[in-house]
Amino acid sequence: MTLEIISPHKVLFKGDADMVTLPGRLGSFTVLRNHAPLISVLDKGKVVYRTPAGAEESIDISGGLADVDNNVISVCIF
Repeated sequence: MTLEIISPHKVLFKGDADMVTLPGRLGSFTVLRNHAPLISVLDKGKVVYRTPAGAEESIDISGGLADVDNNVISVCIF
């Protein structure tokens, strides 16, 4: 699946990911391939993702929005 993490200033990550964990307003949640479509408000925390090579990366965020649709995860942070 494709993960895009963007801020108002730049694209922080755009590439393939096998797993993404996001800090949702009601608690963190994990998105895997073929996840149901959703839109969520994000709170302060970490976006953690695993690349197909098995590397796990994270980005600290202050909040934002996430959109999951058709194996594309778009994360807009602030």
